Amino acid sequence: MSTLRKLAEKYSSLGQEEIDWLELLMFDWPLLADLALGDVVLWAPTPDGTYLAVAHSRPAGSVTMFYRDILGEYLRPDWQDLVDEALQTREPVNSTAPAWYEENPMRLTAYSVARRDSDGHPSQPFAVITLHTSVSDARNASRIGAAFRECALDIFTMIQHGDFPSPGTSRGRERGAPRAADGLVRVDPEGLVHFASPNTQSTFNLLGYRDELEGESFPEAVAEIVRGQFDTNESLPLIAQGKIAKRADLEALGRTVTLRSIPVIRDGHRAGGIVLTRDVTEIRQQAQELITKDATIREIHHRVKNNLQTVASLLRVQARRARAEEAKQVLGQAMRRVAAIAVVHDTLSTGLSQIVDFDVVFDRVVGLAAEVASLHGTTVHPRKEGTFGELPSEYATPLALALTEVVTNAVEHGLAGREGEVFVRANRDDRRLSVEVVDTGTGLPGGTVGDGLGTQIVRTLIEGELGGTITWSPDAAGGTRVEIEIPLHWINTQTRPIPRLENDESRN
Repeated sequence: MSTLRKLAEKYSSLGQEEIDWLELLMFDWPLLADLALGDVVLWAPTPDGTYLAVAHSRPAGSVTMFYRDILGEYLRPDWQDLVDEALQTREPVNSTAPAWYEENPMRLTAYSVARRDSDGHPSQPFAVITLHTSVSDARNASRIGAAFRECALDIFTMIQHGDFPSPGTSRGRERGAPRAADGLVRVDPEGLVHFASPNTQSTFNLLGYRDELEGESFPEAVAEIVRGQFDTNESLPLIAQGKIAKRADLEALGRTVTLRSIPVIRDGHRAGGIVLTRDVTEIRQQAQELITKDATIREIHHRVKNNLQTVASLLRVQARRARAEEAKQVLGQAMRRVAAIAVVHDTLSTGLSQIVDFDVVFDRVVGLAAEVASLHGTTVHPRKEGTFGELPSEYATPLALALTEVVTNAVEHGLAGREGEVFVRANRDDRRLSVEVVDTGTGLPGGTVGDGLGTQIVRTLIEGELGGTITWSPDAAGGTRVEIEIPLHWINTQTRPIPRLENDESRN
């Protein structure tokens, strides 16, 4: 849940549809601050007649008017009349004298916020934006500063009438970046360029366009760059003319430039457009390198899994052909250990990170235990409570191998030749992961755990590799209880909670 939604739902008098509209507006909140060359603050009305700051953005290319974030603060009483007037009149309201905040004078302008309903009709204003700029800012006299502020005024005016965010736009990639400083073009309704920032001009020169953009048709300039290409985005001409609110990439000469169009609406008619540009060549190259690396890592895990499964199959065949019972058991145990490691690599081969959902891994470990049960004439009923969550691969592999040993040992020895249950309880908090494995079998011979190879392997994995503890003890019901505790250390900063449905039941 966003900070805006939390504040608005708890303290304001706004409805859900109004909050949804403000959240959509937040995607362009940094852009508004950059274009207006000042701080922008969004105020939501409260039931007691005042206003609460639910969003605040500082300009990237200007000095902020607030040296600490005012998010969550209530409106100053001396600003109340100006904000009330903006909300009531649907017109911008300017302070007639410098406004003050912590001995810092500033210009203050208030704009109301409205939205469009499902039929396209504008609502009554329901929130207010305040723009805070320096009283000594001379950049409005510069050509770039004037162009930026004209674009900001266009957007603020559309916000007042519910025309921005543009109807039908999504919450995804087509909104937000690029920011104003990356590059900006202002076009008229026919697509003629009235202003092109120096960054945009330089970017288009790198794409092979050698003329000045200003005074030229921006759609024609884009068409010249992509001439001869057969897989260009069909929406590029409409974006370049500012006809649609959309974002697309322009590629030429080995470079990639993203274009984002914002149609300017005045009195219900399109009056031109704002096109934001940014050279994203390096970003795209880095993203492609990451994709290639991820694919390579997944392929490695897939091949390791295949190789381990081949080894496990060979061990299974060898176990079946072995004549000595002890040899069969040893080979079968080796086969299950290899298969447990293969399960982790199989899970890693399907994701983009080296983090695995260990609950999925454990379900497959239980399948290995069921295979052991069938070999010993045992009927086992596994039950699982709690969740393991996500674990990095360097933790998941030894834990999977250790639990395979513990669960199969419970089936192979504690429940051999009989029917019983194996309970597995997982409990994870911010500091540790605790696992209990309890069976209803015959219990520990002599009341103590042996020192065989399986026990040694489990101790090495839990205590040596994971830095945890493991204890075996008789269970009150007559079986065996194994308690494992693993400190999480840095795991919690590297993983995220596994999303669950509210009615999701524990796996059996």
